[in-house]
Amino acid sequence: MAQKIISIMLVIVGIIHFLPVVGVLGGERLSSLYGLALQEPNIAILMRHRSVLFGLLGMLLLYAAFNPVYYYLALIGGFMSVVSFLALVWSEGTYNEALQRVVVADIVALSALLLAAVLVIKG
Repeated sequence: MAQKIISIMLVIVGIIHFLPVVGVLGGERLSSLYGLALQEPNIAILMRHRSVLFGLLGMLLLYAAFNPVYYYLALIGGFMSVVSFLALVWSEGTYNEALQRVVVADIVALSALLLAAVLVIKG
């Protein structure tokens, strides 16, 4: 039963991380995701690359959901992503409505990661 819950939690976090991949398609998608005007091409390139990296992490989380040998690797990657983003957001203090949605999604992801980690550690 615990393994099933771990898998479900990793799928949830994987989907949350995989959703920004649409940003690879260009500035319009990125603008809708983050509520930003990305008229500067260099910023758009960096944000599109960020989308690729989120896709890779999302794939790892989804793969690990069905391959327990990768639980720890996926949990570490997921925690690093979510905690670093939340720390950056809270240290800045102000952000737009679109980023608020990302904050909520990352709080959901953090909750799922915590549950999965407890179950993995309990063995």
